[in-house]
Amino acid sequence: MSGAFDTALAICGGVAAVGNGLVFLTAGFAKLRSRRVFPGVVANYRLLPEALVGPVAAVLPLAEVLIGAALLGGVALAAVPAAALLLAFAAAMAVNIGRGRAHIDCGCGRSELRQPLSRTLVVRNLVLAGLLVPAMFAVPVFGSVEWGFALAGGLALYLLTLLVNALSALAAGPLAVERNSR
Repeated sequence: MSGAFDTALAICGGVAAVGNGLVFLTAGFAKLRSRRVFPGVVANYRLLPEALVGPVAAVLPLAEVLIGAALLGGVALAAVPAAALLLAFAAAMAVNIGRGRAHIDCGCGRSELRQPLSRTLVVRNLVLAGLLVPAMFAVPVFGSVEWGFALAGGLALYLLTLLVNALSALAAGPLAVERNSR
């Protein structure tokens, strides 16, 4: 029984590592491409002293790329900073939503799809962080059958995350605002 549980835990951990790894990689690279405007996104949250905005905006995309690569590489310890960042992002969003500042861009790295803050994004980050718990304990061995299942599940998780992002952005976009004002 323990062998089956360990295998299932490793597959779940692998799914979370692959899915979150891809989320972190794409977000980090997108922020690097938008590095001139990203400090403004960080400042918009109004959570950091002005002196820390630049350094955080410079380090955060690199940290996301490194964490994403480590998760994809099967480094179980990478799940800890990944979950911590997702929880910090969720908290920052929730604080600003609570302040009535849901109109600011989430800074999720999808500049072509500007995304205002929403409860959906907060929940998305909480779910992604929670899914990383099994990855803190086990991931499948690279190249194994279990790894193949984890890869397929992780790709599905990543695509589901992209879908949630797109639907959330569309729900808050100009067409939704226009439709709701009628």
